[in-house]
Amino acid sequence: MSSSTAFPGQSPLAETAPLSLCAREPHVPADRLVAEMVPPPRFDSVRFDTYVPDPNQPSQSEAVTVLAGFAAGLGGAHATGAGRRRWFSKKPAAPAGPRGVYLDGGYGVGKTHLLASLWHATPAEPSLKAFGTFVELTNLVGALGFQQTVRTLGGHRLLCIDEFELDDPGDTVLVSSLLSRLVEAGVALAATSNTLPGKLGEGRFAAADFLREIQGLSAHFRPLRIDGEDYRHRGLPEAPPPYDDEQVTRAAYATPGASLDDFPGLLDHLARVHPSRYGALTDDIGAVCLTGVTAVPDQSTALRLVVLADRLYDREVPVLASGLPFDQLFSDEMLNGGYRKKYFRAISRLTALARDAKGLVAQ
Repeated sequence: MSSSTAFPGQSPLAETAPLSLCAREPHVPADRLVAEMVPPPRFDSVRFDTYVPDPNQPSQSEAVTVLAGFAAGLGGAHATGAGRRRWFSKKPAAPAGPRGVYLDGGYGVGKTHLLASLWHATPAEPSLKAFGTFVELTNLVGALGFQQTVRTLGGHRLLCIDEFELDDPGDTVLVSSLLSRLVEAGVALAATSNTLPGKLGEGRFAAADFLREIQGLSAHFRPLRIDGEDYRHRGLPEAPPPYDDEQVTRAAYATPGASLDDFPGLLDHLARVHPSRYGALTDDIGAVCLTGVTAVPDQSTALRLVVLADRLYDREVPVLASGLPFDQLFSDEMLNGGYRKKYFRAISRLTALARDAKGLVAQ
């Protein structure tokens, strides 16, 4: 279908064909990776006082109090640049005890909201604070190299790591070494995950050296448990069922900035784009429209889809789809395996984005 031909039944004004994610092959320079280490657009305006604790979950109110105090205590040397000078001293002073907080809880209890609120509340210039997912942090090391990453982040006051996950022993050793160097430089740490720091990696690897690395990581954090149910489902209607191909296609043509792709084709394309570029892949996309959603065929494909779901959720991009509902994307074997928490998070986030897309379909 050409870009100058309106979809049948459209208004004559809507003559531009939708965009295609499969036609995009973004290249992201390393300096953009650093500059974008800030809370995603969805969390631009969140603060501790916009977090609404569940009255039946006292751990949520306690988390706000603890984190607000943690932020208030971070207005020290690095905020004035002294930390950068200390980096070049021969014997940097390592702080006693844990130099970070670790937010542990289930899906949708507001961990990222609280982590972003901590970033906003910390009294330091934005250039002295970094916020990114675990995957984005490992991608940064891949782009800059280990030593340059240490130099880049070593003068920061705070590093926030969202969705802290250890998917292979190599990443475990890499991040353990990086965080140790940053703690020595005086950088405070904060992280979220669905697993306590001493339990990361359970059900995936049993190598003794891997477990030793896990124990070393956990020493950097004070665990802060946050209980509760997924707020994305709390008091909200069920996700809308999938639409048919014609409804999705019409909505794509009628929505400015929408993309339209066949789901299996998109999965193939994701294999050719590095996950560090998935954010750029969605630049300026107003809505993602997908036809023919099917079950994900294998675990490598599933993990790439998880990263894309995270980037879409961060950017609040609605997702309209035909085919299988999102809760049938992953097999029972996947949902019961070592990466189950990633898959459940992806289902939760895609379900929320499907609700956001409901208004795109003409009634």
